[in-house]
Amino acid sequence: MEAILDRLCSVGAPSGFERPAADAARELLEPLVDEVCTDRLGNLVGVRRCGKPDAKRLLLDAHLDEIGMVVTGVKDGFLHFNTIGGVDQRMLPDRELTVLTDPPLLGVVACLPPHVLSPEDKDKAPDLDDVYLDVGLTQEEAERRVPIGTPIVFRAETFRLGERQICGKSLDDRSCFAALLRTAELLKDKELDVDLYILGSTREEVGGMGAQTAAQSLRPDYCVAVDVTFGRTPDSPKTESLVMGGGPCVGIGPNCARWMVKRLLAKAEEAGVQVQREVLEGSSGTNGWEMQVANEGVATAVLSLPLKYMHTPVEVVELSDIEDTARLLAAFALDIGKEGGPQW
Repeated sequence: MEAILDRLCSVGAPSGFERPAADAARELLEPLVDEVCTDRLGNLVGVRRCGKPDAKRLLLDAHLDEIGMVVTGVKDGFLHFNTIGGVDQRMLPDRELTVLTDPPLLGVVACLPPHVLSPEDKDKAPDLDDVYLDVGLTQEEAERRVPIGTPIVFRAETFRLGERQICGKSLDDRSCFAALLRTAELLKDKELDVDLYILGSTREEVGGMGAQTAAQSLRPDYCVAVDVTFGRTPDSPKTESLVMGGGPCVGIGPNCARWMVKRLLAKAEEAGVQVQREVLEGSSGTNGWEMQVANEGVATAVLSLPLKYMHTPVEVVELSDIEDTARLLAAFALDIGKEGGPQW
């Protein structure tokens, strides 16, 4: 699992530029399914067919894109940029970034030393208009080597944090796609009564268009959106965060078909998988919100993986939570064709 996470997270692929992540994911997915394809929005779709006529379709989704930035101009050799997705501007000063040219360029976000900052500026994040990326180039070199519209991502690599946790960028949501790979592996020798679709969706961080169009075209009977949620730290509100190592979090609320929630909880108990309950009183902030209204409507559930430091280059997940997520999804998939509940 550590090697899979490193492979998936080592590539830079912000929303709209997901091809490198999709290529890496495809290599890992192909041995586990019958066929793999990429659709018009760049979604990666793997299918394992059960061989039964008129079989229902179960879609498991995790998005492949990450937050990032994009070059918008050059001034004195420094790159100006804007954000893609929910980038926290407070983190940008001093940050190491990778510009996804060919070959990639490393850069650091320019910042003024604290000695020359005014008291007011010391206590606030800089405006994005005042932030530049230093790539060590002259104006002429930068204009030649870095076209306007070039994507940028955080520079980071995955590494162990203690014995049980992995730290790195883009674990939102590639850790969940790793859980889907593990699910397919657990089901490899099992007989299914549904066609299983594994979706690595695009553009989730900017609106969920990839999963929305994939659900429209694939016409699943059931969807499970697998994404991250807020892992608990000493300074996080306990009512809005979940325990690291406490197992996957089953979403409960209007974004989730009630019978699917009950099935997830029941299968977790049968399989001996520890789970947590997460109340989602409105939109879950995941692809589940878009997928449930595809076509005539799709029975949808949300399963979340606790993650610390979301939307930073040092996101952290617990390895046992990834394994337990896969075990629960595998148990949920078995016999769902005959055991599945009503459509509402």
